[in-house]
This record gives sequence, C-alpha cells and structure tokens, in this order.
Amino acid sequence: MERRLAAILASDMVGYSRLMEADEEGTIARQQAHRADLIDPAIARHRGRIVKSMGDGLLIEFNSVIDAVRCAVEVQEAMISRESQSAGDERIAYRVGINLGDIVIDGDDILGDGVNIAARLEAIADPGGICVSDVVYQSIKGK
Repeated sequence: MERRLAAILASDMVGYSRLMEADEEGTIARQQAHRADLIDPAIARHRGRIVKSMGDGLLIEFNSVIDAVRCAVEVQEAMISRESQSAGDERIAYRVGINLGDIVIDGDDILGDGVNIAARLEAIADPGGICVSDVVYQSIKGK
C-alpha cells in the first residue's frame, strides 16, 4: 500500500439539489462553463490533479499546500464576480475544505484520514468560503 503526504482540496456546490430541481439544464450548463472557463484551468495553473468529479463536487490533490490554497482563493474570488448578476437563490457558490495529510494511493484514487478531514472541512465551510485545517493554516501563515 503506497502512502504519501498531500494537500487535499474537497469542494461542493452549495444547494446543488435545489438548483437542479429549479433548472436542471441551466444548472448543468453553468456548472460546465465554470469548470471549463475557470475551475479546471485554475487547478492546472496551480499544479493540482482532479482525483474525483462527483457531479457537484471535486476532490483535488496538490503537492503543495500553498498551491491548494491559492487555487481555492482564485476560484472563490472569481466565482463571486461570475455569479454577481444571479439572483441569490440561483447563485452558484462552492464550499471548500483543505487539509494537509497522509493519503493512501489506490490506483488513480486517494483514500484515508487526510481525505476524510478535507471533506469534513468542506462540509462546515460557509458558502463561497474556504475552511482549512490547523496544519494548513500553520503551513501558509505569513506566506
């Protein structure tokens, strides 16, 4: 079993089910546009690897915690601008959690507590926000 230390970013679209119920095709089209124009290019610029895409969520691995945080900030700031004209209940926003931890490699997948903690942090992040573990905070403080 291969293990390594990695920065793990978990993200999820806020209110995905509600948005899909209100306008399935429009929500899918907007999500695809955000991915193609903003999210995927930002991940590539910051040297991340998309491990899983789960409809409204992403699991991304970075070799650098600074790259993970910079990517998250870039995307969240751009989303505020991109969605500023949408009505509040139609606005697409993401929650992001970032952890630095030990992961288990399973083919192209990653598993383990490091991943689980990133997912828990994402769940408690505010819409449009980024929640980081203490180890991430300590790693980026002052940089």
